[in-house]
Amino acid sequence: MKNLQDILPLYGVEQDMILSKMGDLTICYQLELPEIFTLSNAEYEAFHQTWVKAGKVLPEGCVLHKQDWYVQERFAGDFEKDHSFLPLSSERFFHERPYLAHQCYLMLTLRPRNRKSASSLGSTLLRKHIVPVETIDPAFAKTFEGICSQFVRLLCDSGFVAVKRMVGEELVKLVNRYLLLSEDGVLRDLAFDKGIQVGEKHCELFTLASTDDLPGYCGSRMDYEKYGTDTVKFPIGFASPLGQLLGCDHIYNQYFFIEDSASIIKQLEARKKRLQALCTYARENAYAREAVDLFLNEAIAEQRTIVRAHFNVLAWTEDTTRVQEIRNQCSAAFAQLDATPKIETVGAPQIYWAGIPGNAGDLPSNETFTTFSHQACSFLNLETNYQSSESPVGIRLGDRLSGRPLHVDLSDEPMRRGVISNRNKF
Repeated sequence: MKNLQDILPLYGVEQDMILSKMGDLTICYQLELPEIFTLSNAEYEAFHQTWVKAGKVLPEGCVLHKQDWYVQERFAGDFEKDHSFLPLSSERFFHERPYLAHQCYLMLTLRPRNRKSASSLGSTLLRKHIVPVETIDPAFAKTFEGICSQFVRLLCDSGFVAVKRMVGEELVKLVNRYLLLSEDGVLRDLAFDKGIQVGEKHCELFTLASTDDLPGYCGSRMDYEKYGTDTVKFPIGFASPLGQLLGCDHIYNQYFFIEDSASIIKQLEARKKRLQALCTYARENAYAREAVDLFLNEAIAEQRTIVRAHFNVLAWTEDTTRVQEIRNQCSAAFAQLDATPKIETVGAPQIYWAGIPGNAGDLPSNETFTTFSHQACSFLNLETNYQSSESPVGIRLGDRLSGRPLHVDLSDEPMRRGVISNRNKF
C-alpha cells in the first residue's frame, strides 16, 4: 500500500496552471456546449471544422485532453416558496427524478521538448522523474498561455461554445473529483489489483486505441433513427452514443497528441518499405503497404495535420451486481459507432492515471493510434444536456431524455439569440 501523496504525478498549481512532476504545464477550461438535438447538419459540420482549425494552432508537443463527466443526479423540487395547489403538485411530481448531469472540461498540456513519450512501463505511476530545466523558464509558460488564448478564441468565435478558464482552487477541486469520482470530499482508497476500484465504486474502462477497432466511417454527425424517419434524417453528434445517450455514471476522455508531422511521415515511409519487402510472404502485407501509401499521399497532398489519438470511457457503479449491465451498456454504445471497444485490465491503471487533470502527457504511447485531425475530431463530444433558461418568463417543459422539468423561454430569449425573427404571443 502506498500513500497517494508520494506517487501523485502533480507538483501543484502555479499561476493558475497545473504543474506536473514531469515538467508538463496544463491550462484548464470549462466548456458550455450546445444542447443535444438542437444542431442542424450544417452546424455540426461547422462546429467540427472549428475544432480542426483550432487544433492547427497547437504546437508540437502539446496534448489536448477533453474530459466529459456524466453523473446521475436527482431533481430537487422547490418547496420553500408558497406554492398554490397546482405548482406544489408539480414540484412533488418531479421531485427526485433522476437525470444525467454533464460537465465538460478542456485541458491543454504542453510537454518540454526533450520529454520522452510515456509508455505503459515508464508511467509516473511506476517511477519518478526529474523536472526539466525548460519548465522553470517563465517565458515557457507565457508562450503557452498565448497559444491557449488563440485556441480558445477560435472556439468562442464559432458561436457554438462558451469557455471559462479554471483557476486556483477550482483546479484542485477538479483533480480531487477525478481521484475520488465524487464531489463529497470523502477520502477513498484506490485499488488496482482487480481492475480499478475507487472506494466503493467499481470501475470499467473501455478504450479505442487501435485503428483495427475503429469504425469504417466517421464524421461530424450521424443519423439518430429513434427520432428520424425514412424521408427525414435527424442528426446528432457522431460521439453522442458515448456521451449524453449512455445512461450510466461515466467519463468520456478524448486525447490528441500533436506530434512532428515530418518525423511521423519518415517513420511511415520506413514502414512502407518493410511491408514492400514482405509482400511476397502474405497478401495482408500488400494491403497494409497500400493503406500506408494512401495515408502518406493524403497527408502530403491535402496538408493534413497528423495526430496521435486515444479515446476511452470510464464507467462505474457502487452495486457489484450492475457491473455486467454497465459492460453491456458501454459495449452497445460503441456498437452504435460501429467500433469495437477493448475492456482494459492489465493497462487500466496507467490509462486511468493519465486521466488525472494535468497528467495527460503520461498516457502510454502504445495506447494511441496515428490519424488525421479531421477524423480524430469526429470522436469529440459536441453536445450537452438541456439547460433551463435564465429568463424570468417562460413555461415548464420536460427533458425528452429524462423527463426532468426545464424552464423554457419561447419568445424573448430566442429573439435575443437570433433563433427566431418574430414574436407571436397570444
